[in-house]
Amino acid sequence: MVILRRTPLLRYLLLAAMLALFLFVSSLWLPQGGVRDCGSAWQPCLRSYGQTPEPSLVPEEFLQEDEPTLITKECPGQKFQARELLLHLKSSLSDDDDDDILLEPYLQSWDQLLNFMEALGTMVGFFSQKVNEKVVQIRALSLKHSTDVYEAQGQTPPSFGLKTGAYRSVRTMVEAELKAGVVDFARHTDSGCRTLLRLHRSLLWLKLMLEGLSEGPDADGQFKTPGELSRDAYKVALAPHHPWVLRQAAEFVFLALPDRRYFLQLVCVQKQSEATPVLRVIIHALMLVHTRTQRILAEYNMLELP
Repeated sequence: MVILRRTPLLRYLLLAAMLALFLFVSSLWLPQGGVRDCGSAWQPCLRSYGQTPEPSLVPEEFLQEDEPTLITKECPGQKFQARELLLHLKSSLSDDDDDDILLEPYLQSWDQLLNFMEALGTMVGFFSQKVNEKVVQIRALSLKHSTDVYEAQGQTPPSFGLKTGAYRSVRTMVEAELKAGVVDFARHTDSGCRTLLRLHRSLLWLKLMLEGLSEGPDADGQFKTPGELSRDAYKVALAPHHPWVLRQAAEFVFLALPDRRYFLQLVCVQKQSEATPVLRVIIHALMLVHTRTQRILAEYNMLELP
């Protein structure tokens, strides 16, 4: 009888312990583990990771005729603006090189994606904080590099470094850091390349989640919840690189996500039929940026940086 009375208390204590554990390991949102660590009972392999994302199923008319009218208005009362995100994503696709990504608009895209993540509640805020640290780190590395170069030449350094120089684009950053010897393929270093890889994986997570939100109901007329969609995307994009403990803790975030209607309001629409074309335009831009970044990182064997 005593045991029965204590069972609910023990359950609550276990739940509280797991939540505390989540808060502790949330700082590991973008950890060091790679796919090569998988294969055990503690970190199973997911075959879907590592594949080049398939082109988004965006109707051609969305990309040519209707796109300017799909995302034109500002959504009042919120930081996240879909049109700003789309503008930065397109700006990151270098006109000079069709196989490169400009870093400053890429990071500006992340500024908007962080606004999107932070709008989803406190639990997601633990994750967005770690992502923001990665964005800040790349900008700081760029500024430091520019400062060192200018001071070596006896000149006054600029207040920014991403629009010119070694950190102008993903490719120039990769080549500069390889030349400087700051990238280590065997151990953790605070290089821009390693930091970019973590952002790259998170970009895939957000892209896959938005793809799920853009889809209609299943055969039974039911929509997947945002928590389910986020969990599915997480298993593909991030879970292969997270330790078992963090994967379990991430479940708290999926359970705490708001409902689908809230997500639709973030892109300034009220109905699924209105959201689908808007989301597909954004997804297509995310796919172009992710695919191009993936190609560069794969070219230099950087998809598994520790």
